Amino acid sequence: MRHFPTFFDLQNRSVAVIGGRLVALQRTRLLLEAGARIAVFAPTLHPDLAELALDGRISWHGRTPAPGDLDGRTLAFVATGDAGEDEFAAALARHAGAPVSVADRPELSDFIMPAIIERGPLTIGISSGGAAPVLVRGLRARIEAALPARLGDLARFAGGLRSAVRKALHGAAERRRFWEEMLDGPVGEAVLAGNEAAAHSMAAALLRARQEDKARAGVVYLVGAGPGDPDLLTFRALRLMQQADIVFHDELIGPEILAYVRRDAERVYVGKTRNSHSKSQEEINALLAEHARAGKRVLRLKGGDPFIFGRGGEEVEHLRRQDVETVVVPGITAALGCAAAAGIALTHRDHASAVTFVTGHTRDGDPAADWHALAQEDRTLVVYMGLAAAGRIAARLLVAGLPRATPVAIVERGTRPDQRISV
Repeated sequence: MRHFPTFFDLQNRSVAVIGGRLVALQRTRLLLEAGARIAVFAPTLHPDLAELALDGRISWHGRTPAPGDLDGRTLAFVATGDAGEDEFAAALARHAGAPVSVADRPELSDFIMPAIIERGPLTIGISSGGAAPVLVRGLRARIEAALPARLGDLARFAGGLRSAVRKALHGAAERRRFWEEMLDGPVGEAVLAGNEAAAHSMAAALLRARQEDKARAGVVYLVGAGPGDPDLLTFRALRLMQQADIVFHDELIGPEILAYVRRDAERVYVGKTRNSHSKSQEEINALLAEHARAGKRVLRLKGGDPFIFGRGGEEVEHLRRQDVETVVVPGITAALGCAAAAGIALTHRDHASAVTFVTGHTRDGDPAADWHALAQEDRTLVVYMGLAAAGRIAARLLVAGLPRATPVAIVERGTRPDQRISV
């Protein structure tokens, strides 16, 4: 490691920026966010820098820096674009005792600027030591996309609890367990979902429980895993898959999806296929409640979306009757994933002004629907679990008036490598 990572507190500190080009503007904007007092030395300014000077947010010296100008500065940033001017400014900064960073000149720099990711008070810096800036930009994009949008809110929320936690819990191990449970459990999820009022209430209850040494309350996360392609998992689903203590998964959850579950989490198969159920729905409901009451973070992983023909509604009703904390995370339902994989637009101004989802397999096994309402030429009809009843469904739609020339597509294992599309 050539460059030691550190974070400077620049609040109300004096910082010099030498140069008036776009790069100098970019450095200045970052420094303003950090609360620095900024002096810019440059004969001419980028228009946005000039506007900052007119607003009094920076002080502008319309010349190159002279000996003494950089004395007392906490840091100096050089971005003139001229090799000789860069070297002169860097030498002045060193003589003044100010650590200096020269844009695109690591050999002249005491420190280098990382790629920065910000989520409120949470700051992440990524650097390759100047060796591969394009690689760093790519990593930054990947990490930024994976971080919850409200992660900064969670950091602020935790910061607001620190004093109360220190007073209530005296042992370091005890406090660490509280923070892990708070951040990775329902409290953290509530903050990330934008419900801080509920999070404050839950955090207070959790802190009281830790003081009284009560058993940890569990939670069930009912998560839609999408149609099968792991790239279609939501970020929230991935996060909860990494936190779960035990996972109950369906037949539609393939090994590619399960590979993202925390390695030491217990996995329980509760899948159902036609005429073959490993567990009844009542048994599944009871298992979810039992493990949550034991203090576990329970992940109920379902294909597609749990509330679209996934019996998620039944599970939520049972869990809430049992006073089990339940969080529902939607997933990309099969209709959307399969339509995209097959290149079929579910709505189209020239062909379909509506889309209807129906099931081809009811509680009693036989499809039941208002066939006359479904047999409309101006809509797309999506039938879930309809393969076994396809003949009966087609016959009833024809009787109800749907033209025989209506295009039909059958999609099996949509979005997966072995998907099959018949038209």
